[in-house]
Amino acid sequence: MTTDRATSIGMPPVLSPEDAERAVLLAAPRGYCAGVDRAVITVEKALDLYGAPVYVRKQIVHNKHVVADLERRGAIFVEELDEVPEGRTVVFSAHGVSPEVHRQAEERGLKTIDATCPLVTKVHHEAKRFANEDYDILLIGHAGHEEVEGTAGEAPGHIQLVQGPDDVANVVVRDPSRVAWLSQTTLSVDETLETVAAIRERFPELLDPPSDDICYATQNRQLAVKEIAQDADLVIVVGSGNSSNSVRLVEVALEAGARSAYRVDDASEIQEAWLDGVSTVSVTSGASVPEALVEGVLSYLAERGYPDARAVHSAEESLIFALPKELRRDLKAAGRA
Repeated sequence: MTTDRATSIGMPPVLSPEDAERAVLLAAPRGYCAGVDRAVITVEKALDLYGAPVYVRKQIVHNKHVVADLERRGAIFVEELDEVPEGRTVVFSAHGVSPEVHRQAEERGLKTIDATCPLVTKVHHEAKRFANEDYDILLIGHAGHEEVEGTAGEAPGHIQLVQGPDDVANVVVRDPSRVAWLSQTTLSVDETLETVAAIRERFPELLDPPSDDICYATQNRQLAVKEIAQDADLVIVVGSGNSSNSVRLVEVALEAGARSAYRVDDASEIQEAWLDGVSTVSVTSGASVPEALVEGVLSYLAERGYPDARAVHSAEESLIFALPKELRRDLKAAGRA
C-alpha cells in the first residue's frame, strides 16, 4: 500500500498525538519466492494449455488462498495418485515427491509435471549422493511434512528424521565416523544450527551438505523479520498454518524482541484487541503468500488510523527458476513458448 490516504483526496493530513507516534514497518523481501512463483505459474499454464481439470498432488504451495484460486480455475487437488483418473495430467507440488510417487504415476499412465522447487531437488540429490557413499543421513525437519517425506523417500534405508536437539540422544548410527546431515529447506536457520550443533557434539566427524539446505528465501525472510521485529509492539505474519516458513517467522519475530506476534491467513483473522496500546506494527509474509493478502492487512491497519507502511529492505532477490521441462516442451510444441 503506497498511496497517502490524506493527500489522495486533496487534504493535508491531520494527525492526533497518538497517530503521530504510530508506525507500520513492512519487511522486504517478503511473500512469493522463486520456487513458489514457478509452481503457481506451472499450474496456471497447465490449465491454459491442457484445459481443466488438471490434477495436483497435495497443495501446490502451502497457502489456502492460492489453492482456492487455482481450484476456481479448474485445478483438482488430491492427496494421493489413486485419486487421479488413469492417463490424466498431474502436477507434483513445490515440496517434492519420492521416487515411489514417480513410479506410481508411471504405473497409472499419468502425464506428470514436476513443479518441485529446484532447491528441494538439490537436497534430494544430496540425499542420493550421501546414500551412495553409504553414510547414515540425519534429516532435520518436521514429521509428516511433504518435503521431508519426499527427501526421505530418496534413501529410506539411510535416512532418519531428527526433529530437534531433543531427538539427537536417540539417534543410532552404524558408524559414527560416517554421518551426514540434511534439512528441510523451510526451517528456522537458528533452530537448525542448534540441532546441527547437538548432532556434532555426538558425532564430531559429522559431514555437512555442500551448501546450506535452508533456502535463500527462507533465510532472507527470517533476516527481514528480525529487522522489523526488534522494536515492534506487534508483528503480523501473513501465511497459512500449514506453511512451515510462515510459522517460523512468528517464532523468529518473538525471539528478535517483538512484544507480540501472530500469524493470520488474511486481514479477517486480525483481532482488534491485538492493537490495544500498539504504536509500531510490523508486517511480513511467508514465501507462499500473494501480495494482495499483505495489502489487505495494510488496508485494515489504515482504516484504524495507522499510517502508510514504510518498507525496510534487508536483501534483494532476483532469482527466477525456469518452468518444468515437461511443460516447456509442450508449450513450445503448441507455439506458446
